[in-house]
Amino acid sequence: MMPLMYIEPTQAQGAAFFGNPPAGPVVMLNLLRFRAQADYAAHPELAGPTAVSGQEAYARYARHTMPFLTEAGGKVLFQGSGGAHLIGPTDDRWDLVLLVQHQSADAFLAFARNEAYLAGQGHRTAALEDSRLLPIVATDP
Repeated sequence: MMPLMYIEPTQAQGAAFFGNPPAGPVVMLNLLRFRAQADYAAHPELAGPTAVSGQEAYARYARHTMPFLTEAGGKVLFQGSGGAHLIGPTDDRWDLVLLVQHQSADAFLAFARNEAYLAGQGHRTAALEDSRLLPIVATDP
């Protein structure tokens, strides 16, 4: 049995998040696992003349995305290399961890629906073997 991979939210997940959006800023915890070789089968128009790694395809996605993220008022708070868990499954790994802050759930939705941004999202799809996206909101200590 093939393990489940998560690249995009389901319709139910999107409806649950945006149906009852959190108030105020939202930080998105991104856990990313790259393919050894990017798979541009779903977006051949974005593929270059030579094959690239998933990590390079994600770098292309990041370069494309940053202007739209900034324009929407978002920012990368943290980016770091992942690795083996200290607590968690020993056979699980994440190559890249990102914390991305959005001013609000509505600002995130506007960013995610931007047609110019969406034109480059195929780099992300080509890059990723698996991912997780966890919205985080601040709480009082």
